[in-house]
Amino acid sequence: MKKLIIDRFDGVYAICEDKDKAFFAIEQTELPAGAKAGDVLKITDDGTLEIDVEETERRRNRVLEKQKKLLGQ
Repeated sequence: MKKLIIDRFDGVYAICEDKDKAFFAIEQTELPAGAKAGDVLKITDDGTLEIDVEETERRRNRVLEKQKKLLGQ
């Protein structure tokens, strides 16, 4: 199963990155409802996009921990 991370939004597109650092532009209308920058998307076997809530939360927590270390908190 392929996964993408929403890097940012540019006009009507979500700019997404895969594990190989390749970027893809996906129309926002193709995204699941409520998708935002930083969300991890998984592409299902039938080609639909779903937010991987667990992986998104895991990545956000990892970033927060790194920020705390850098700020000495």
